[in-house]
Amino acid sequence: MCVLACFAAGALGAIASVDAPTFYAELEKPSFAPPASVFGPVWTALYTAMAVAVWSVWRAPQRRARALPLFAAQLAVNALWSWLFFAWHLGAAAFAEILLLVVLVAWTALEFRRSSRLAAALLLPYLAWVAFAAVLTWTLWRANPGLL
Repeated sequence: MCVLACFAAGALGAIASVDAPTFYAELEKPSFAPPASVFGPVWTALYTAMAVAVWSVWRAPQRRARALPLFAAQLAVNALWSWLFFAWHLGAAAFAEILLLVVLVAWTALEFRRSSRLAAALLLPYLAWVAFAAVLTWTLWRANPGLL
């Protein structure tokens, strides 16, 4: 169930990102922007870690009432970003939304820590990637006013 939820969110984002490689290639990118081929493997690893993390909390006898709904909320916000950025080309909305995602992932990690230190640790690469993606989103949005 945990794996299914995480990869379902990834699939929703992938639907929105069907033309992402072409669109990403058109963008003026900063020197620190990774090539398009990096995103798929990174997200696969992150969704796998997220699934293990949420499974750990779900199984924990001391799981907190807020942890699982918070995880679900951040997962929904995660899936929305691809639609805002790649499908609808809404740079400002994508940037605002990814800032919300950074907050939600950090909060989720804190809630997960109450049930499982491992679960919280598994979310740290995700948090780092989303923070990096926020900087990249800002930079792409500002550098591409005609496209975003």
